[in-house]
Amino acid sequence: MEEGVTSVPEGTRSAVLRRAALWLAFLAPFFYLTYGLANWQASLRADVPNLAFAWEKHIPFIAWSIVPYWSINAFYALSLFVNDTTDDVGRLARRYLTAQIIAVVCFLLFPLQAIFVRPETHGLPGFMFDVLGGFDKPFNQAPSLHIALLVIIWDHWRVRLKGPVLGIWHVWCLLIGISVLTTWQHHLIDIPTGALLGLFALWLFPAQKTSPIATFHLTGDRRARRLALAYALGAVLFLLIAVLSLRNSGAGLLWLWPSVALALVAIGYAGAGPQVFQKDGNGSTSLASRWLLWPYRLGAKVNRWWWTRKLPAAVEVADRVFLGRAPDRKELAAYSSVVDMTAEFPARCVPGLNWHSIPSLDLLALTPESIRAGALAVDDARRNGPVLVCCALGFQRSAAVVACWLVRSGRATNAKAAADHLMTLGRTVHLKQATYAAIDEAAR
Repeated sequence: MEEGVTSVPEGTRSAVLRRAALWLAFLAPFFYLTYGLANWQASLRADVPNLAFAWEKHIPFIAWSIVPYWSINAFYALSLFVNDTTDDVGRLARRYLTAQIIAVVCFLLFPLQAIFVRPETHGLPGFMFDVLGGFDKPFNQAPSLHIALLVIIWDHWRVRLKGPVLGIWHVWCLLIGISVLTTWQHHLIDIPTGALLGLFALWLFPAQKTSPIATFHLTGDRRARRLALAYALGAVLFLLIAVLSLRNSGAGLLWLWPSVALALVAIGYAGAGPQVFQKDGNGSTSLASRWLLWPYRLGAKVNRWWWTRKLPAAVEVADRVFLGRAPDRKELAAYSSVVDMTAEFPARCVPGLNWHSIPSLDLLALTPESIRAGALAVDDARRNGPVLVCCALGFQRSAAVVACWLVRSGRATNAKAAADHLMTLGRTVHLKQATYAAIDEAAR
């Protein structure tokens, strides 16, 4: 299973092994102590509820599936030792710790129980079930810590394996995921909530990047604060919907997904910045960002359609430079390059298309540095063919960049004149006086 794992210098390997051993010496007892505490606390209650769907009684009990179920314990430990640097070890351990702490807090505050009684099992599966029953009681359900850790461990290995071994890894992880149901350890709703928790741990400690909240400082921008508050209230609203929906069905927990998405966006506006979307300069986004923030992106797409439904997707400004909204895939055939000012939308993967991204938050004024970077990217990209400069709607962020390009290239005398020219092309432009000043500064 180690095919594709990169080689590590001997000195670094020794440091990695030492760091992994230290982390494992802490994480293993911490896991059993906290998990056991949650089990014990729930066992004292006489009214522990469950969130099983009626049809789940038809899920078969498959005794041998305890083998993949148990295997996650081995991968949990082994993954700590398969790293290139001590920083990689620390990142993985922090992901483990994040998932465990949040899950145990949920188990303590809102314990749930599995209601199916397993039939008597013999042989190796019977032995493994007996060992499992020695420390695991049927109270730690949603979010499934087993699934959260599976997401983390699957992600850890998928970038280290290649070829057929990677395919085997995906299949084995699928078996581990299914086994939480076929061993009657969990109910269905525990799976998506556990996956959400695992993705959050990946988002909080991303690979090759600093944590999106590492440089958080509360913004002094009043507009950003108002937007942060609006998104935070949206997160609370969906949380309340989730709680109230549980009276009718365990599916109500799915409302936690948009709640988490809006909470992360609120953190971005409050001071973390566009890093919450984890978008790179080539427009790619992390796996965790794509899934965690999907509900927000869905809302952003609907908003884009509503405001631009009666407008052309893009208009030519001058010399094969186009201004428009975030494009659909079929619209990209007309361009050789895209200068993308959004943080919220990932790049479209189109062969031969050059995508240059300068992530920025919607409805906030761009800095002169971001505007200048966008204008320089336009100048560079137009040598290769038609260029689309876009943001979500094409009204503000991209309009500021194109206005700056017009001024820098001598096609407009100042930002106001550039904006007036854009308005004559049939595109709505929403630029304020402060943005005009930032454009003129960036154009110098």
